[in-house]
Order: sequence, then C-alpha cells, then structure tokens
Amino acid sequence: MNSHAAAPIVEVEERLRQAMLTSDVAELDVLIAPELLFTSYLGQLITKQQDLEMHRSQVLKLTELTPSDPHIQLHDRWAVVAVQMHLVGSYDGTPIDQHIRFTRVWAVSSAGVWQIVAGHASVVTA
Repeated sequence: MNSHAAAPIVEVEERLRQAMLTSDVAELDVLIAPELLFTSYLGQLITKQQDLEMHRSQVLKLTELTPSDPHIQLHDRWAVVAVQMHLVGSYDGTPIDQHIRFTRVWAVSSAGVWQIVAGHASVVTA
C-alpha cells in the first residue's frame, strides 16, 4: 500500500478515534454518512442517528481507544479499513475492556469528503 495514498484514510480514522473518545457528536456527524449501515459485535444493525445518540447521551463513554494491526485497501472513491481496537470505558454503566476488530467502508461523498457508509465489529478472543 502506498502510504501517501493512504494518508487521507489514516487521517479520517484518527479523527474518528478522537471523536469517539470525546463523544464529539458534531465531528461524528461529519464523518458518518447518512446511510450508515453498521453491524455491532452483538449482530445489531445501528443507524447513524442511533450511533450519534449513544455518544450524545453518554450511554457509550470511552476512556481508551487504542488501535493496532491496521489494514487499508484503497479503491477509486472508497476504502476498506480493518483495525483492532482496545476499548476501555463503559456502555450504559457497564464497564468495557475489550478488543474489537472493526471493519469500515469509507466512501467519498457527493460533497467530496470521506464518510463511513458501512461497518462491522467483532470481538477478538485470545
């Protein structure tokens, strides 16, 4: 993979990570496409509005979000990212300390910005 070509994806991935850590709903709104289709590690389908509401309401609170083992596939106007994340925080008051593998599909929107259009999460077991 050409690291120069991947730079925009690396940048939006880091913006996403920071927005998730700080529950920056305005930034998440920019990074997530209206038509988002995300499958949680529990198999639930989550829309953009549901994702934003988890952060807005502080149901999901992350204190650590550490990436490892990233893989990026670049295409013309879209990219696929697979990355393992160590999540520490809480969900609805229940502590979280898990390793999750995220797969995200990023696409260039009609406005010319990278947005997540689809994603999937799976728990990583030892």
